[in-house]
Amino acid sequence: MEATNEDGVSINMDASPDIGGQNKGMRPMQLLLSGIGGCSTIDILDILKKQRQEVKDIKVNVNATRYEGEVPSLFKTIQLEYVLYGSLDEGKVKRAIDLSLDKYCSVAKILEKTAEISYSFQIKP
Repeated sequence: MEATNEDGVSINMDASPDIGGQNKGMRPMQLLLSGIGGCSTIDILDILKKQRQEVKDIKVNVNATRYEGEVPSLFKTIQLEYVLYGSLDEGKVKRAIDLSLDKYCSVAKILEKTAEISYSFQIKP
């Protein structure tokens, strides 16, 4: 499957082989996790820029667990691990992440209705 947005940007989706897929794209639930990672990272970068913090790079790892044996199998926990590169103020980074996840990131606000969302971060030069 291919999903295309109004700007013509496409992404491939597929299912696991055990339900007939071929693993030729991201699964829809993986897209949700990518969405929270991307949404929060965009917010964090914007907030830190306004705070005059120069981020050289940022990476985010998203791990989740789902409710087993339930249909639908929603996310139970979502853990975001941010790694930021640059000479950054730890308090400002924490504040930026908190603002994103608690106020600005629409994807987080949707997912927090069923999942416990937590995060950790580290700053590297």
